[in-house]
Amino acid sequence: MKSLFLTLAALFLFPSCRQEGMNNDPKVKKVVVYTSLDRVHSQPVFKVFEKQTGIKVLAVYDTEAAKTVGLVNRLIAESNRPRADVFWNSEVLRTLILKKKGILASYQSPEASHIPDSFKDPEHCWTGFAARSRVFFYNTKLVTSPPTHLQDLLKPEWKNRVAIANPLFGTTNTQLATWWSQWGPDRTKDFLTALKANGTRIVPGNGPARDLVASGEIALCLTDTDDAWQAIRKKRPVAMAYLNQSDEGTLLIPNTVALIKGGPHPETAKTLIDFLLSEQTEELLAFSESAQIPVRESVKRPPHVHSLDAIHHQSVDFQKISEQIETASEWAQNHFLE
Repeated sequence: MKSLFLTLAALFLFPSCRQEGMNNDPKVKKVVVYTSLDRVHSQPVFKVFEKQTGIKVLAVYDTEAAKTVGLVNRLIAESNRPRADVFWNSEVLRTLILKKKGILASYQSPEASHIPDSFKDPEHCWTGFAARSRVFFYNTKLVTSPPTHLQDLLKPEWKNRVAIANPLFGTTNTQLATWWSQWGPDRTKDFLTALKANGTRIVPGNGPARDLVASGEIALCLTDTDDAWQAIRKKRPVAMAYLNQSDEGTLLIPNTVALIKGGPHPETAKTLIDFLLSEQTEELLAFSESAQIPVRESVKRPPHVHSLDAIHHQSVDFQKISEQIETASEWAQNHFLE
């Protein structure tokens, strides 16, 4: 049986991506980057990089629905003749899949020296930065006392009132694989089966889930801090709460950046990677609408962006979790999404 991961390639390969007009002038220094971070957040970072270095960024973006999967499948398909130089992933697990498939090259950026080891590959094939946290996001007109633990969502009071993004994609897929790894398959299956039985609505992505809550159509959803802050800034009647703060903690998901093996512009690729891993980029993302959480305490951030120390987050082994992503996704496809 073909794996779910490979089967998805036919659905999300080239149609899932948009590409800026490629500049073929050999006199212009350029770098090709594939990124799953929303264009509204990543493009301003590229503009600063271009202004500071004179290097033209040729960016390929992924869709909200296919989050990361489309670009990963594209990188696999192009592995014999790589077109990309850099992969900027808005999460981590599928970066590890690319490493396992031999698509990433080792590069130890000098900017990574002060990033915690838990956010770095020991073989220097990827480095994490600028994280997001999983949160409960709720409509304050419909919810006076938000849940504090994931198991609370199984209570009768939340029947038909909760939304969750499709667990085959993006950070919800990372969340699924984390449950599978840390809770074990049986507990995860029981939880998802009960979640479905309680009328939880499955929507294409974190953004659509957030919008349902902001409009009042749904009382609460699971999403990420960046999606939550976008609605909060618009003065919608919404708020967020970190998951599981009294026990196991919430899941913290960093962006990751990696050098593509055999990419056409290796030197400018390293320059871009250095920039993305700099304190300047973490500060840009912390002060942006995505309000991402710096992984270094030295990085400036606005008051509403919490430091790592202020959030009780899970201690996770991303490599171990990545080994569960295919099995967990296949089960979700066949049982949770049927």
